[in-house]
Amino acid sequence: MDYIKKLSRFIFPYRRYAILNIICNIFYALFSTLAMVSLMPMINVLFGESEKVYEKPVYGGIRNITNFVENYLNYVVTTTTTNEGPQQALLYMIILIISMFLLKNIFNYLGLFFITFLRNGVLRDIRDEMYLKVITLPISYYSEKKKGDIIARISGDVAEVKNSMLSVLELIVKEPLTIIFAIITMFAISTKLTIFVFLFIPVAGFIISLIGKSLKRKSGKVQREQGVFLSTLEETLAGLKVINGFNSQKRFYGKFQDSTNRYYEFSNTLMNRENLASPTSEFLGIATIAALLWYGGNMVMVEQTLSGGAFIGYMALSYQILTPAKAISKASYRVKSGNAAADRILEILETQNNLEDKATAIKKADFQSQIALKNVSFKYEDDLVLKNFSITVPKGKSVALVGQSGSGKSTIANLVTRFYDVSDGAIEIDGIDIRDLTKHSLRGLMGLVTQDSILFNDSVKNNILIGKEDATDLEIIEALKIANAWEFVKDLPKGIETNIGDAGGKLSGGQKQRLSIARAVLKNPPIMILDEATSALDTESERLVQVALENMMKNRTSIIIAHRLSTIQNADEIIVMQKGQIAEQGTHNQLLAKDGVYKKLVAMQSFD
Repeated sequence: MDYIKKLSRFIFPYRRYAILNIICNIFYALFSTLAMVSLMPMINVLFGESEKVYEKPVYGGIRNITNFVENYLNYVVTTTTTNEGPQQALLYMIILIISMFLLKNIFNYLGLFFITFLRNGVLRDIRDEMYLKVITLPISYYSEKKKGDIIARISGDVAEVKNSMLSVLELIVKEPLTIIFAIITMFAISTKLTIFVFLFIPVAGFIISLIGKSLKRKSGKVQREQGVFLSTLEETLAGLKVINGFNSQKRFYGKFQDSTNRYYEFSNTLMNRENLASPTSEFLGIATIAALLWYGGNMVMVEQTLSGGAFIGYMALSYQILTPAKAISKASYRVKSGNAAADRILEILETQNNLEDKATAIKKADFQSQIALKNVSFKYEDDLVLKNFSITVPKGKSVALVGQSGSGKSTIANLVTRFYDVSDGAIEIDGIDIRDLTKHSLRGLMGLVTQDSILFNDSVKNNILIGKEDATDLEIIEALKIANAWEFVKDLPKGIETNIGDAGGKLSGGQKQRLSIARAVLKNPPIMILDEATSALDTESERLVQVALENMMKNRTSIIIAHRLSTIQNADEIIVMQKGQIAEQGTHNQLLAKDGVYKKLVAMQSFD
């Protein structure tokens, strides 16, 4: 139940629905009891057992309310039978019973009506906050997490918590009140019989509690396994070309089948444990009622200390306890399942973001002089990827970073955009440490074109608008022209309104990359970061993309991470990196003249 406290902030905005639900449940419990009690006078009328009361009883306070209600009903039955006949008295009793059951069900519906808004509202708000958390947590968080597991938490686990929250409200209000009202009435009818019944309840409760002890652990296994097979599915969909190209369908099918088989086993164990709750509690309830029939029947037929109508009403109340008791046992199991799901949800919601903006972080609206990396060192895990790395990128200049894979080129792009924080040293823009700026304003100064063209299953227009949400169609077309993308976009079936498929699957690699460039062009940032933007392209596409990049970089400050050296010959400065340090730096011609590392790299690529 601890998770209810932690998630209570999601419940608080819907507290009025919770209050209305509680009020309706109080009336439901009251009319449930009165519906059963109303059976007593009807049976007494049927069998002529009603006590004759000819004088209207006087209310004698709350202590004597039971006698008052009983005498008043007997008075109504007596006067009606005398004046209008027993059939009319029976009709009135039937109307009374129908009214009680109608009111009971009306309040039951209203209780469920109001709780629906709370449950679905909490579901929506938790999912919204989880999604916000997912998109604001640092990139490093997802290097250790499976996407499918995150999806499982946002979908299945949140739904499980929603269902368990309803169970908690049943546990707290609806079912317990129904039991309490019934027990109070049972004591009013016969204290002796009620004490006898209560001898059986602790035994039944102990047996039921034994069933649910391991439920949270088993539920956690089911939810974790759901994350595993969703991750496998997500990876499969992303890598279908490789799976089919290498004829690995059998291997991946086996991997998925292993996961679903484990899910099958865990789910069977969990559901069989849950399913055991209802028949067990029902059998124990019937056993209690059987004992009641023997003991109570003895009071009616032998001792004659209880009327037939009172005994049948008592039996109805006993059954009235049985149904909510079963509901409580089921609800307690759902709460335990919800507890396991809530742990997985809270793990994400309570994850600390080590890249949070400082309370004193400032917003920077423009770029004035330079970007400076000062003695930057960085490591992803144990080994340093960058060691005391220092460069300065003046405004309006382009600096290219080249070197072998693993030399730390892309790491610099990740650090400048603050997807990661430096381990040591500092990165400054116009003399201000980027950790002292808000991430939103920092990234607002930058445009990013990556090696992987990250596009979304939407129209060309909506993919480009990510760069500038309020751009006009004319601005979009102009950005496409600068990126050399208009030449193919204008020939698409619906132009800029054409859907490009999942991850831009309907386009070629070069076309996707040019759309990524158009997106950055539309944003029109003062700083451009190009992370191996042409390395995955063929020669023709590379030429078109390179022209697009040169168009885009005019009058802009650029950091270019390049694999193909032919693309950066016109850079103002080229930094040659080796193992996280600067091996050489200078212009293309200067570095060739040095006859060093850069010249060897050029020669190797020329040979290729």
